[in-house]
Amino acid sequence: MPRESRWCSKSLAITRFATLRTAPLALLAFLAALFAAQAEAQEARENASGLPVPRFVSLKTAPVNLRGGPGQDHEVRWVYVRKGLPLEIIAEYDVWRRVRDASGATGWIHKQMLDGQRMALIVGEGNAALREAPRADAGIVAYGAPGLVAQLDECGEAWCRIEAKGYAGWVERTRIFGILAGETIR
Repeated sequence: MPRESRWCSKSLAITRFATLRTAPLALLAFLAALFAAQAEAQEARENASGLPVPRFVSLKTAPVNLRGGPGQDHEVRWVYVRKGLPLEIIAEYDVWRRVRDASGATGWIHKQMLDGQRMALIVGEGNAALREAPRADAGIVAYGAPGLVAQLDECGEAWCRIEAKGYAGWVERTRIFGILAGETIR
């Protein structure tokens, strides 16, 4: 065999060896890109709204089914019958929102059943005093019984202003469900 022919054949062997050695790396790079694209698509479905999670919303209508999973084929765990009830969105998937209610129950609700209007639910033992100003010594406007659903107008570090049934006043933040820890509303 002429010398050039041996050199070409040796070069071809080296090229084949290099290709075989780099092929797994190319495959890994391709798979990594594929998985990254799938994860990005999954994340887009999981945070479909682009809004922060967690956040509070309210029921747009009633009755509303709370389902065991994100879809009509999942079992109904609970039926909410109070329009305006505040719920905390804790996850999103496509058009479904995973929510938590004041009792801690979680499940999935279609986004069309939810409203961005901020509402509050009086929680705790006994009636909550609605005060004229955000101070414990301010005059009392009315009392809100546990379970009262009210519009949430404003919220600071310790007090929130709510409106319900023609009354408006300030209630201690610890007495309502419908606001995230550290969140303020102005």
